[in-house]
Amino acid sequence: MTESASADVSVSQSNGVLEVRFNRPTKKNAITLAMYAVIAKALEDANGNAEVRAVLFTAAGETFSSGNDIMDFASAGANFEGTPQARLLEAFVAFEKPLVAAVHGPAIGIGATMLLHCDLVYASETARLRMPFVSLGLVPEAASSLLLPKRVGQAVAAEMLLLGAWVEAARALQLGLVNAVVPATDLEATARAKAGELAALPPNALRTTRALLRGEADRNAIRERIRDEGVHFAKALGSAEAREAFTAFVERRTPDFSKLS
Repeated sequence: MTESASADVSVSQSNGVLEVRFNRPTKKNAITLAMYAVIAKALEDANGNAEVRAVLFTAAGETFSSGNDIMDFASAGANFEGTPQARLLEAFVAFEKPLVAAVHGPAIGIGATMLLHCDLVYASETARLRMPFVSLGLVPEAASSLLLPKRVGQAVAAEMLLLGAWVEAARALQLGLVNAVVPATDLEATARAKAGELAALPPNALRTTRALLRGEADRNAIRERIRDEGVHFAKALGSAEAREAFTAFVERRTPDFSKLS
């Protein structure tokens, strides 16, 4: 096994599987700009490393990820291109090998949308997905406005993206957002075993089949939607709506959008 680590993300490799572990449990694994960069580099390096056959995402603590670190993103600029977020999302789109995730507890924002780029997702009974972008004065990211309706249908996607509705583990399974729901004590072992199964398969056949499943035209459409969402997301970060949402979050109150239009 080889291991490397940053303060908030650990990366280890064993038997053909690269494990990327969110390691910021005291902050509910909220993703900072620095974490985006670390995860992006891990995927970029893995894509060109023949010894890596699959990637597994896991998380320390009781939350898979609470999404973007709000205070970190509140200070971000009004551009999307060239940002750590853009780099990671491109890494997801360009990645040629299977991506597996083990999800427990809340998976919010990017913690949920990244799962749309994974091939196999295993959840514990505590898993809950939410995409609360609108309530934060923001817009969807990671091409979720394109991928989510394809996966769950327009009506459910509207419920999740407009209302920011929670999706519990059992419903996520029913909707096809996860592959299986397993006991929390078995979650990581199950996901690692599946990642190991993938790593043991013929690599060229595996990559080609994955590419056929996804389609090159779909990949181009995903890139285009990520860019479109990114432009709107970056603009929204500086909006009065986002400022009110972020201020209310810090002040632990309900935001008031009644005077905004």
